[in-house]
Amino acid sequence: MPDPALALVVFGIAVTTAAGLFWPRIGLASRLRRLLLLSERVLLEDAVKHMYTCERTGRVCSLESLAGRLEVSRARAAGLLSRLTAMALAHTGGVGPTLTDEGRRSALRLVRTHRMWERYLADRTGVPATEWHDEAERMEHSLSTDEVDALDTRLGHPRWDPHGDPIPTAAGDIPPDQGLDLVSAQPGRTVEILHLEDEPREIYDALLRDGLVLGGRLDVVARTDSSVLVRGGGREWEIDTVAAGNVTVRHLPPGERAETSRTTLLDAASGETVHVTGISRACQGTQRRRLLDLGVVRGTPITPELASAAGDPVAYRIRGALIALRRTQAAWIHVDRGAEHDAEASARDARHVEEVA
Repeated sequence: MPDPALALVVFGIAVTTAAGLFWPRIGLASRLRRLLLLSERVLLEDAVKHMYTCERTGRVCSLESLAGRLEVSRARAAGLLSRLTAMALAHTGGVGPTLTDEGRRSALRLVRTHRMWERYLADRTGVPATEWHDEAERMEHSLSTDEVDALDTRLGHPRWDPHGDPIPTAAGDIPPDQGLDLVSAQPGRTVEILHLEDEPREIYDALLRDGLVLGGRLDVVARTDSSVLVRGGGREWEIDTVAAGNVTVRHLPPGERAETSRTTLLDAASGETVHVTGISRACQGTQRRRLLDLGVVRGTPITPELASAAGDPVAYRIRGALIALRRTQAAWIHVDRGAEHDAEASARDARHVEEVA
């Protein structure tokens, strides 16, 4: 005869397990179902955005390109297209699937959210530039239209994201693309960088490591079938054509040239007083605001005084205070080592804050 106490214990375990699995809203089964539904919604939204990107860049969207972009099978991609067609967001047939007007509006809402969040990360946080895109990829599926509009107001209605892409307005208006890719730039001309494509990430990270930033200038020295030879910041290097195709530039008027050299705070010797000429465009968000709050503006004298045992950070004398800066921060501060600066230069500091911001 079974032990009643043991039977009661087994029954209690069974009931508890069933409740944990099937309890409404909080049970494991309910959570898995919501996760699957969320994943499906994310895939549908990503499919809409991929179709919009193809449309915007003049490429033909196909079942294969969609499956590759979403990292799903062709069968799953076909199912997603069927869903989008049933939702009146896409047309199928012809050369390839295309967006309906409503589908295009949905895509623009996603693009607006993505680029607005990247702008927020660049301006208001210390998140590294290499992580902006992935963070925005997650948030574009989470923020509501009202939340994005509130963020737009908080940021002062920015027109461009930190990569140089235009941010669609709340009404869905977006300016046409401008400039040309670096591969098409004329040798012998100087160009200004208007946009750095952030996908694929590997190429974007490589461009950042090369020191490319929005507003930066490059002298186009030569071009071959495999690379573009450029000069800037006192050095000369090659950018392969694939990476160069992810850089949008504009030709500057004849006679303009990129910087031939760039001296940073890293170049200052211990005890040497240098004067700030500007802050790199690569320094954004909270990092830039911190330097400005410390008084690192044009004309400010800075003297390296004490290095740590490892050489990083270094203590600098800035406006009478001893401030520790890491090498990455010191590399953002452009300085003049040779010119004499007087009290008038310091008096002009406040007027230059907006210029270097």
